[in-house]
Amino acid sequence: MIISIASGKGGTGKTTVATNLAVSFETGVQILDCDVEEPNAHLFIHPDIKESKTITTPVPKVDMEKCNLCGKCGEICQFKAIVVIGETVLPFHELCHGCGGCVLVCPEKAITETGRELGVVEIGHRNGLEFVHGRLRVGEAMSPPLIDKVREYTDTNKLTIIDAPREPPVL
Repeated sequence: MIISIASGKGGTGKTTVATNLAVSFETGVQILDCDVEEPNAHLFIHPDIKESKTITTPVPKVDMEKCNLCGKCGEICQFKAIVVIGETVLPFHELCHGCGGCVLVCPEKAITETGRELGVVEIGHRNGLEFVHGRLRVGEAMSPPLIDKVREYTDTNKLTIIDAPREPPVL
């Protein structure tokens, strides 16, 4: 069973409710802090963090030796995260949503992908309670992929308490 504690506003006590609910059960419970911009369930749980994983998202890398400046990469990108200006292709990694369209349409195979760090997922335990949270890198705007990574740790054999983000992520 999954129980999500959510609200349309910050400061309403979601974390207090989620952490108290999680610790009220003796076994078979996990808490996922999905408020990756301001995770704070760890302040109440005090988990022993056993694992930390850096989470990245794919962004384009252009080999100008192969590029013919056709502009197809810029045409397919609905976020304007890659543009051809003069004799240069400029990827704007902060705008990129990692869809890979530019890689697929490049006729010269001049675009490959590299990773841009979004943040980390940390996993730990405290008194039989499994704990997972994500911490978004300072200045990063792309929280949904990191939230998705935290949600991947959902164990269907356990009661899962989710401390939801303060508001739904904008995609």
